[in-house]
Amino acid sequence: MARRVEPSMIETFADFKENKNVDRTTLISVLEESFRNVISKMFGSDENYDIIINPDKGDFEIWRNREVVPDEELTDSNLQISLSEAQKIDADYEVGEEITDAVDFAGFGRRAVLNLRQTLASKILELQKDSLYNKYKDQIGQIVIGEVYQVWKKEVLLLDDDGNELVLPKTEQIPGDFFRKNETRRAVVVKVDNLNNNPKIILSRTSNLFMQRLFELEVPEIHDGLITIKRIARIPGERAKVAVESYDDRIDPVGACVGMKGSRIHGIVRELCNENIDVINYTSNISLFIQRALSPAKISSLKIHEDQKKAEVYLRPEEVSLAIGKGGLNIKLASMLTEYTIDVFRDVDIDGEDIYLDEFSDEIDQWVIDALKNIGCYTAKNVLAISRNEIIEKTDLEENTVDEILEILNTEFEEE
Repeated sequence: MARRVEPSMIETFADFKENKNVDRTTLISVLEESFRNVISKMFGSDENYDIIINPDKGDFEIWRNREVVPDEELTDSNLQISLSEAQKIDADYEVGEEITDAVDFAGFGRRAVLNLRQTLASKILELQKDSLYNKYKDQIGQIVIGEVYQVWKKEVLLLDDDGNELVLPKTEQIPGDFFRKNETRRAVVVKVDNLNNNPKIILSRTSNLFMQRLFELEVPEIHDGLITIKRIARIPGERAKVAVESYDDRIDPVGACVGMKGSRIHGIVRELCNENIDVINYTSNISLFIQRALSPAKISSLKIHEDQKKAEVYLRPEEVSLAIGKGGLNIKLASMLTEYTIDVFRDVDIDGEDIYLDEFSDEIDQWVIDALKNIGCYTAKNVLAISRNEIIEKTDLEENTVDEILEILNTEFEEE
């Protein structure tokens, strides 16, 4: 015989039913446990009760099992029933048999019903918090989408699809961010606190991970693992440098990330409040990596101090401002990206007659030019300033190749 709960109880069942994060098995288990807690408090034991839950309809059944005893031996009406009472139900009952009868929970009194409702509400809240914490703990480092619910001075409150609260602190917002109520925004989950079993999901739009996840969304080759983002240096809302590497020689990692006419990177730039993004090829050769990181400046030469993680970069006077960049952003980002302290110097030893090696690409193979750059030679006079044997030793180029290079470079200056 099913027992219908009072309206307040039905609301509590409904709370369970609408909670998408609680599976049906857990739901039934918690409901049964709550009933048993109340019954146990009232009678000292719940072992002789069978509880059947039907959360879909908000119904439940409670059945009590009691032993039939002689009238004069009745000592516990919760565990026992007198023979005379049992035979009123069915005349065939005898002493020693077990009788099972339906129990009207409301008959336990208003206090019992209120106690049950409070227990259920507490269990629901506890389950919701546990479920929320476990859900977002597994999403740290992933992008989530939330609807702006409230904008405060120090933080913005967003709601996910299930109505859970997500916090975006002011320190994790891009300086150009502007939030309007009810609009949707993307951010990455960076932290999930659970102080006193009160989950707090912290988001970020300034984290390097946010930029990385955006690239994964916009560039299929990164998502598929054909291109890897090796390093990111970023000043949120201003400028960023991203070093990428391809595991397939047929794929140009920089071109793939930028897209046709910038189609792929434009979406990322818009999301990041027009943050200027430089994408460069990663290399483990620190000399070449620093050169690429300082782009668009063209360096004349450099000296690496690996033990100090420092680099001295020499440039023509007109290239210095490009290397430093507006507000010092370019050199700052290059240092962050390469993890080397970069000091820029004007190369007073190079006059206006020097020529960058790239201008000899018609006569010298690009891989040879790259080999020379790898030892810090970016101009013709850089190469001519080094002895023939030193070039051979440092570049590992063939002797005849080095001789050809020196002949080409010397001829250029002799003609002038």
